[in-house]
Amino acid sequence: MKLKDQVAVITGAGRNIGEETAKLLAAEGARIAVVDMDRGRADKVAADIRAAGGDAGGFVADVSDEAAVEKLVADVTAKWGRIDILVNNAAYSDNKTIFEITKAEWDKTIAVTLTGPFLVGKHVAQAMVKAGNGGKIVNVGSTSGFRGRPRAIAYTSAKGGVANLTRSMAMQLAPHNIRVNGVIPNKIGSPVGKDTFDPTRPVTNLRGRNGEPIDLAKAVLFLVSDDSDFIVGDLLFVDGGYSVMME
Repeated sequence: MKLKDQVAVITGAGRNIGEETAKLLAAEGARIAVVDMDRGRADKVAADIRAAGGDAGGFVADVSDEAAVEKLVADVTAKWGRIDILVNNAAYSDNKTIFEITKAEWDKTIAVTLTGPFLVGKHVAQAMVKAGNGGKIVNVGSTSGFRGRPRAIAYTSAKGGVANLTRSMAMQLAPHNIRVNGVIPNKIGSPVGKDTFDPTRPVTNLRGRNGEPIDLAKAVLFLVSDDSDFIVGDLLFVDGGYSVMME
């Protein structure tokens, strides 16, 4: 097992990419803190992992609320004694144009999608430094952070920020033996914030198929395992080649 006895915190883990990542990391021996805003989803994924022979617990936290993040980190360390891995996956999309979006919608999207990874990253990194064992952090970005879109102006802005947040975190945490990287998906699984996946949703990539959550989960596993020990500050595009087609 690549992650035996390590403790992983995964935000937005109640469905889609987060759920699949939680289950894959658990299968590789990690103890999983399944973090979601929905208690039912978090507990179900944790129960599924335990039923498969793994170790997991459900946690509810608003990643944009610093007090909630501090409590999350305290609760996870109280349960398992340490945190070795963080996957910042939680996000929220506005799907609005600049003329349609309200400031409240803008603020919520930025708070969850950009401020969230900063806050969880900060407090988890502090716990890692205190423990003295180093760690691995993966931020989930999006191809939307690398180009304009006719809609979702706040989401594209936030995901663009996640890319440079990842680079800066990598530089600032490297002296503490904490490796930070990012993964960049495109239309993998259900849309952000949605439970259902439409297999007829048009895709444009070099693989000719929709991305599936397991595609991204495998990339995350690579980046949090020793297989990627010499990779830091990288943004790994997991998009079926979509990005190389952008003009």
